[in-house]
Amino acid sequence: MFLGFTAFGLLNFGYRYLDNLARGIQHTFATRLFEEMTGAYVGLLLFPLVLRLIRSTRIRRSNWWSAVPLTLLVMIGFSVADTTGMSIARRLLSPIFGLGQYDYGIMLYRYPMEFAQHVLLFWFAVGAIYVFDSYREAQNRQLASADLEARLAEAQFENLRLQLQPHFLFNALNTISSVMYEDVRRADSMMAQLCDLLRRTLHTGPLQEVSLEEELALVKSYVAVMEERFGDDFKVEFKVDPDLIHALVPQLILQPLVENAIRHARHPQSPALRLRISATQDKSDLLLQVHDDGPGLPFPGSFLKGIGLSNTEQRLRRLYGTRQQMLFENAGGLRVTIRLPLHLEAVPA
Repeated sequence: MFLGFTAFGLLNFGYRYLDNLARGIQHTFATRLFEEMTGAYVGLLLFPLVLRLIRSTRIRRSNWWSAVPLTLLVMIGFSVADTTGMSIARRLLSPIFGLGQYDYGIMLYRYPMEFAQHVLLFWFAVGAIYVFDSYREAQNRQLASADLEARLAEAQFENLRLQLQPHFLFNALNTISSVMYEDVRRADSMMAQLCDLLRRTLHTGPLQEVSLEEELALVKSYVAVMEERFGDDFKVEFKVDPDLIHALVPQLILQPLVENAIRHARHPQSPALRLRISATQDKSDLLLQVHDDGPGLPFPGSFLKGIGLSNTEQRLRRLYGTRQQMLFENAGGLRVTIRLPLHLEAVPA
């Protein structure tokens, strides 16, 4: 504000001084500079109060009948205060700057003379303040809207995550109950693996993303439960680029894919199932794949997605928008590919 009023004073000084020179009036440099700069700085001192009054009497459709008269009163008050302030400042400061006594003329005429200029300056200031405030309010609304959308997305994501945890827990317990009367040792081992799985899930807490290393450890615990159930009929191979273990992925992103393969790829006449879980990099994307050796799909979209896969797709959309993809394709079995942006967690030095 100081620089703005200083520039305004210098521009007025240039106009008045050059006008004097054009009229052949010499030796007015110091006087004109003194007049215009005192006028600018008196206006600067009054501006915070004027700014507050303009904002408090802002003219709107709902209050124009009361706001317009109040704004006009503010304009008149500003003009009187500014003219009086300039008179006092120039009378006090002129001798100090070696310009002698300052004569501001007859104030009865000075007030209406300055008022004509003040009207233009005042309404210019009103317009500038209204434009600035409207822009700031629009920005605040956008920020508030973006924050609200982010909070809503986070709440929806958390709801999906909370739906998924009981889902796979129920399936794991159902698996254990199916063998507990046939083989107590296996059931006990499966229960220990499930406890480890739950411990890992609770350890990660309500995070939206975890490192690929943590996600693999979690899915390995789930795979261990399933291996105890199916024995040699179920084998899983992991093929992961070591450089990607610190990549961030959605929590519980792989378990629903493994569960889906167990449910749909095993055939009663040929119960053996082999899975390959891989993680590779494709330019700036991370590719996660779960590939089974089952019969695959008769045609695309030929099976209904349960809670696990539906939630997985929704979580991917919530987190990455259009930068993600979940693809189902036949390739010697069903291959499910998840593509998402590759970004790494901060690793302590």
